[in-house]
Amino acid sequence: MMLPELRETVSRLHAELVRYNLVAWTAGNVSGRAPGGDLFVIKPSGVSYDELTPEAMVVCDLEGNLVEGDYAPSSDTAAHAYTYRHMPEVNGVVHTHSTYASAWAARAEPIPCVLTAMADEFGGEIPVGPFALIGNDDIGKGIVATLSGHRSPAVLMQNHGVFTIGDSAKAAVKAAVMCEDVARTVHVARQLGEPLPIPQADIDHLYDRYQNVYGQRSPL
Repeated sequence: MMLPELRETVSRLHAELVRYNLVAWTAGNVSGRAPGGDLFVIKPSGVSYDELTPEAMVVCDLEGNLVEGDYAPSSDTAAHAYTYRHMPEVNGVVHTHSTYASAWAARAEPIPCVLTAMADEFGGEIPVGPFALIGNDDIGKGIVATLSGHRSPAVLMQNHGVFTIGDSAKAAVKAAVMCEDVARTVHVARQLGEPLPIPQADIDHLYDRYQNVYGQRSPL
């Protein structure tokens, strides 16, 4: 995928955040790593979602410096850049303040794995990362420290919101959508009583099946 195509993809994926009610006003962002690994495309700061176009997307290096584009990059650019620098397997990062997941983040409480859909997608609980102020590497450091070696592609940054990672920008968006979905369901379940945990062996089985068997597979 070359830069023009990646700019189109990242621009289009922002519409999915709106479609699934994960963002309000201009908050939230999607980024995607470019081929070669030393550049990424991200949303410009403070631009309305209905004004986003491929041409409006900005290109930054892995230090977060603007390389190409007519707008200032997202205020979360440093967090995305740090994540890409320290997690070479990551090719997409998403940030939202989606309502239910952010409510768990406000409590600094991990979302327990009490749904098979969570075991499938997250391989266990959705963890909480540390409180960090925006504008430097601190959020990125929290993302990397929390998710390194963890199955979950999502982290709830304390008092802030959701960051997700993926092997593509689309995968990171999917993780953000699924994170909000299970955050809402587990919240509702707790209103009815204490949700029942899934045994670890069953979580492992469900995660392996979903990651390696579920869906369409390319023929050998």
